[in-house]
Amino acid sequence: MRIKSSKGIYLRTICMMLIVVMALTIVACGANNQKDSVQSSTNVQNTEENEGNILGEGQTKFIFTVVDKDGNETAFEIHTDKENVGDALLEHDLIAGDESEYGLYVKTVNGITADYDVDQTYWAFYVNGEYASTGVDSTKIEEGAAYSFKVEK
Repeated sequence: MRIKSSKGIYLRTICMMLIVVMALTIVACGANNQKDSVQSSTNVQNTEENEGNILGEGQTKFIFTVVDKDGNETAFEIHTDKENVGDALLEHDLIAGDESEYGLYVKTVNGITADYDVDQTYWAFYVNGEYASTGVDSTKIEEGAAYSFKVEK
């Protein structure tokens, strides 16, 4: 009699554990879908906001995004006939900085200054989401590419 009772408790425990695991799996999948939904609506919002930030009238077009120290993004659609990204952004007063033997050291982007000497922050330049291997003033524009500056520390 005792063996049957132990088996029953054991089976009930396993069933309860399976129910808990299934419930946690369902909750986790639901949270992931909600995150994807929020991210999709953010992308739509950025596209809508970008419509008001179309600059220039040139033949070449690219997306330029500014990410400030708080993570706020401002996107621009740049139209230009310039050959490199730095010239196109300077043309629209989106960047400013100091010339050096290594090229343009960007200190201000879209009116926001990041100064390493003051607070150890700087503007990092990205091409298609990857840290750029060239400076903004020596990076040739690629049609449809996405360029960005992000404040980093």
